[in-house]
Amino acid sequence: MPFGPNNRNHNNNSNIASPCVRQCCLDAQDVCLGCHRSLDEILAWHTMDDQQKIALLETLQQRAIACKKR
Repeated sequence: MPFGPNNRNHNNNSNIASPCVRQCCLDAQDVCLGCHRSLDEILAWHTMDDQQKIALLETLQQRAIACKKR
């Protein structure tokens, strides 16, 4: 997984671990500074299917790269 081996899978129907890195802090746009998910994405994670999770993980990688460039 792109966000490290310490992630735990909280969704019993999926083998895809949450990208949460336990550094939760939302910025002014309600995006977590730790995992780069929006508040809505955080809340929706447990209802997403594997394809949606994979797509979001790819988006998060791009957000993390963009964040480092700032």
